[in-house]
Amino acid sequence: MYNATEHITDINKAGYSNAVKLAALSLENAEKLVKLNLNTAKAALAQGVEGAQAAASIKDVQELFALRAKFTEAGVQAATGYSRTLYELSSEAQSQFTALAEEAWATYTKGVASWMESATKAAPAGSDVAVNALKSTFAASTAAFDQFQKATRQVVNLADASVRAAAASTQKAHAAAKGKRAA
Repeated sequence: MYNATEHITDINKAGYSNAVKLAALSLENAEKLVKLNLNTAKAALAQGVEGAQAAASIKDVQELFALRAKFTEAGVQAATGYSRTLYELSSEAQSQFTALAEEAWATYTKGVASWMESATKAAPAGSDVAVNALKSTFAASTAAFDQFQKATRQVVNLADASVRAAAASTQKAHAAAKGKRAA
């Protein structure tokens, strides 16, 4: 005898398990972000104190310009480092969430396929057209989701390459500007 409740219960258990994994993953990544922001705030405070102490001991205009250049460069490096770390954390989180979504989709697809197989075997005689329509619809939606996943991966890879190229270009421009100031 066919019991749809068991299949639905299994699908719900998998959904619950994925929700728990999602919550844990979200908290883990939020913790990393908070830690990054606290460390950045501490460094900014330390740099501010150092800058105030250095500004208090300035004796001439040349020292003022040298101090300004020193702290401008340190600020650019800190901002670049923060941006790079934030991007890495975001990329890592995105990869983790994507893996979780793909795992959830695979589990769901497997559960629905199993349910459809059992339902097909228990279907009354003469329902072949309805069963085939259901199977066809499920296959089409699975194929569409797979195409969507592939397209999303391509967009993410393109965006990642663009951000990395922009970061490299910014570092080169900063190094060139630093070289011109030194000359």
